[in-house]
Amino acid sequence: MSDKKIQAQPPEKLTGIELIDIPEKAVGTKAIKSALNHVFTETGVAKGISLLKNINQINGFDCPGCAWPDPDEKRAFLAEYCENGAKAIAEEATKNRVSPLFFATHSVEEMSEWSDYEIGKSGRITHPMVLKEGSSHYEEISWDDAFKLIGKELNDLDSPDEAIFYTSGRTSNEAAYLYQLFVRQFGTNNLPDCSNMCHESSGSALSETLGIGKGSVTLDDFNHADLVIVMGQNPGTNHPRMLTALSETKKNGGKIMTINPLPEVGLMNYVDPQNPLKWLGSGQKLTDLFLQVKINGDVALLKIILKLMKERENEKPNSVFNHQFIKEKTYGIDEFLEDLDNYSIESLLPQTGLSLKEIKEATELIINNDKIIICWAMGLTQHKNAVDNIREVVNLLLLKGSIGKKGAGTCPVRGHSNVQGDRTMGIWEKPKDVFLDSLEREFKFKTPRKHGYDVVAAIEAMHANKAKVFIGMGGNFISATPDTEYTADALRNCDLTVHVSTKLNRSHLIHGKQALILPCLGRSEKDVQSSGEQFVSVENSMGVVHQSKGHLDPLSEYLLSEPTIVAKMAEATLKNSIVKWSDLASNYDLIRDKIEATISGFDNYNSRVRKKGGFYLPNNARDNNFSPTLTGKANFTNNLPTDIVLENNQFMLMTIRTHDQYNTTIYGLDDRYRGVLNERRIVFMNPDDMKEQGLSKLNKVDLISHFKGEKRYAKGFLVIPYSIPKQCTATYFPEANVLVPIQSKARISHTPASKTIIITVEKNVN
Repeated sequence: MSDKKIQAQPPEKLTGIELIDIPEKAVGTKAIKSALNHVFTETGVAKGISLLKNINQINGFDCPGCAWPDPDEKRAFLAEYCENGAKAIAEEATKNRVSPLFFATHSVEEMSEWSDYEIGKSGRITHPMVLKEGSSHYEEISWDDAFKLIGKELNDLDSPDEAIFYTSGRTSNEAAYLYQLFVRQFGTNNLPDCSNMCHESSGSALSETLGIGKGSVTLDDFNHADLVIVMGQNPGTNHPRMLTALSETKKNGGKIMTINPLPEVGLMNYVDPQNPLKWLGSGQKLTDLFLQVKINGDVALLKIILKLMKERENEKPNSVFNHQFIKEKTYGIDEFLEDLDNYSIESLLPQTGLSLKEIKEATELIINNDKIIICWAMGLTQHKNAVDNIREVVNLLLLKGSIGKKGAGTCPVRGHSNVQGDRTMGIWEKPKDVFLDSLEREFKFKTPRKHGYDVVAAIEAMHANKAKVFIGMGGNFISATPDTEYTADALRNCDLTVHVSTKLNRSHLIHGKQALILPCLGRSEKDVQSSGEQFVSVENSMGVVHQSKGHLDPLSEYLLSEPTIVAKMAEATLKNSIVKWSDLASNYDLIRDKIEATISGFDNYNSRVRKKGGFYLPNNARDNNFSPTLTGKANFTNNLPTDIVLENNQFMLMTIRTHDQYNTTIYGLDDRYRGVLNERRIVFMNPDDMKEQGLSKLNKVDLISHFKGEKRYAKGFLVIPYSIPKQCTATYFPEANVLVPIQSKARISHTPASKTIIITVEKNVN
């Protein structure tokens, strides 16, 4: 079988676009109808209702979608989820099955020609499967033989550093902890994860400035905020339950400022799905001020605001800055203010695409309010200067003293449901010595100290034949990563690729010489081990650890839990481990005991996680304690605006999600809130840019990215005129991932710069 026939990219075929008017409000009855339709179509009515009444409930299972927190107290009966959460559980509990017969019927080459939507809709994987070297079809393999194969390939490596152990953010605390323990006993810190591609920039910036790589706010803080600033984020699609928190801010008299290249409907007008009395109304206006900033113009915008704040403070001392907080809690204010003088408003303003009048209005809102929350997501974290973005956000909050008090602080909004928990459990290529020391004391082995590969470095290592085994604990690696063809070649260089999965995805089709698919239980399914029925735990975006317990019977008797899969891999690989892997996998309380013994903040873990709503982990920034930083205080920093200068015919492209998508999972083909139905191969452009390029609505074009003299092509996209700043464009991933150069990454965090892709646009003549 020739690898050249296997498509790493989604096929270049159009599906029949329909354009509709952009809705004036988000959520409401259409969202409810869409959610129920997805659930009932995939699972049936009875099973669907059972799922909906258990999702995100105290004794139910955690949504496998985003990490937005649940209310600490009362949960909405049958409605403690969002539209995309409903889609996520519909996908997991689908009636469709990917059985050995399915794989016998469809070759890898044939499946690679399907769209990501078609691949995902195939259903749940029912049996462990193997793709033997030279074969065109996956075939069934016993669990014992699968684990023997993994153990053999790992032990045949010249060095443990030749193996890559990737983790998706849906992995539970218990599975993640066992996974990192197995990997470190094997002898490497090669533990890249999805954080490397999303909020690594947040963690890097926050750790340096505040002493903790997590946000400082709780859900209740939104009830007390004077001003919430939402930057580089589209909650209406990606975190719809966040709109409820923003609604509470408005009800309590707070203001909301939105900073984003696109005017997203969900941040403009919102209908509460939990309040039937409002379903037919006009909705609640959320955003008080919208700043339509250019892509990667955020540091320039923030610097102008900071300069205007400084000017006002100089004119009226003690009217803007919180001098007591600055004096007692911060370090570096003088150097920071001096650096601000190196920039002029006139030089920064063109980078923002905004008028000075708009920016002055935003500055007044900030000056006149003290309890400020700033939220952000990928729109800030996926740039070359992404860490600068976040550090500049922190600078603003420090000047106002808006850290460590009710109604104020940092709020990086995480994606996958346990991406924050995985990092807490030790899924990190750069572990701290204190954590490794604790593992050594508890488990009596010498931990590896050399830093491992992050995602980009792992791809480069596989591409250079420096890594030969890839194991993915969940996720869809090929569709989540940059530079699709380069990454595909890297995976094909491996001797073995292994994916622990619930559903079929494109990563199963881009494989090494041998490949394994290991099917695991989903969040909504019962997990029964020899000691009885188990539950797992997760950590949400605001540091709450709580339990998740499925209630559905597993769809196949051949599924194993993630902890069991990890334990059996360890037993098949490690020769001298004193860890009782089978005991841990049979009783997750024992895993939690080990977590308590080795990770700070988990005292009485098994007791506290069983309490209603779980418990908060310690958070020094929330407590106004910045001693973990190098200076022992919260640090002001000097940051750089973008250094990208576009030529006249060039555009900045950012990759985004549709409304029928969560990360790499494609639930449908619509982007309802942007007025696009039944099509994914589109590119949003400014109407004036289209005119200058000689383009009309729905012209077919090719997108060409330019990086250090190299060109990358994505062909066959339909142009849609849209409200977006000049020389800015947007399209969906994973279709556009091929345009993201592997070397284009953020300073410090190494996050792929998927929001700053320099492109040209050419008419497609085919």
